[in-house]
Amino acid sequence: MRNIIKDIYRLKKQKNAVILVHNYQPEDIHKIADYAGDSLGLSVKASTTKAEVIIFCGVDFMAETAKILSPDKKVILPESGATCPMAEMITAAQLKALKEKHPGIPVVTYVNSTAEVKAESDICCTSSNAVKVVKSLEAPKVIFTPDRNLADYVQKQTGIEIIKWNGFCPTHERIKKDTVMAIKEKYPSAIFMAHPECRPEVVKLADYAVSTGGMFGVVSKSKHKTFIVGTEIGMLYPLSREFPGKEFISADSRAVCKNMKKNTLKKVLSSLKSLEPAIEIESRVAKRARRALQRMVEVS
Repeated sequence: MRNIIKDIYRLKKQKNAVILVHNYQPEDIHKIADYAGDSLGLSVKASTTKAEVIIFCGVDFMAETAKILSPDKKVILPESGATCPMAEMITAAQLKALKEKHPGIPVVTYVNSTAEVKAESDICCTSSNAVKVVKSLEAPKVIFTPDRNLADYVQKQTGIEIIKWNGFCPTHERIKKDTVMAIKEKYPSAIFMAHPECRPEVVKLADYAVSTGGMFGVVSKSKHKTFIVGTEIGMLYPLSREFPGKEFISADSRAVCKNMKKNTLKKVLSSLKSLEPAIEIESRVAKRARRALQRMVEVS
C-alpha cells in the first residue's frame, strides 16, 4: 500500500491533479485526499482549484457535477461502475412528462441526480440548502425530484405543497426507527444526527436533521461527547478523525453504500496513469444543468 500511495503522489504532482474524496469513501481513500467533504462542496472546490485534472472519489453524479462546474478541467471517476441508485430512479424523459402534467410549476432537483435531469430543472439543491432553495422560489407549489424523503422534510419545514418524485436512497432507507430507538435507549445522553434522506419516522427522532457537512458543524458546537450518526457508515471515520475526543456510533450498521466503496487505491493509481475513465457531458446538457446549479449557488 505504501508504494501505491507513493506512486499516487508522484503522478498527482506530475499531472497537476487534485484528489477529491467524498465523506463516505473508505478510510484508505481518505488518506490520499487533497480535500474531503460532501458532493457539492467538493465540486465547488474543484472549480476554484488550479489543478488541470480532478480525480473524484465518489459516485458518478458527483463527478458529473464537478465537470459541469469545471468544463475546462479533466474530471476522472476512478471506478466507472460507482453509480447512485437514487439518481437512476428518474430520467429526463420522466421529468419532462411530470412537467407537462403540472405546467408552470417550478422544478427543484437534488444534486443526487444525472446531468440530464438537472438540465430539465429550474434549480438544484443540496440536503443542507433544500429548505432555503424551495423558499427562494416564492411559489405555493413545487416539483421536487428525485428524493421523496428530502422532499417530505422540506415540505414539513416550509409548509409549501410539494409534488414528490418517488425516489429514495436505498442506504438511508435501511436505517429503521426500531433500530435507532434501541441505540438511543442504550446511549440515552447521545445526540442523534440524521441525514434528511432517512425515512420520515427516523428524521422525526433526530436531535438534528443535517447533511454530512452539517454534522461536522453540530459536533463542533456541541459539548456532548457521544453522537449517534444516521447516515452511511463511512461517515464515522471523518468525524472520528476530526473529533478524536468524541464517540460516534452508527444508527444502523447496515447503512452501507456498496457503490461508494468501489473506489480503491489501485483504481486511483490506474486513473492517474491513464486519465480514464473521464467524464464527458454533451455541451447542450451541461449548459442547462450549469444554469440550475448556478441558481442554487446564488441562493446559497
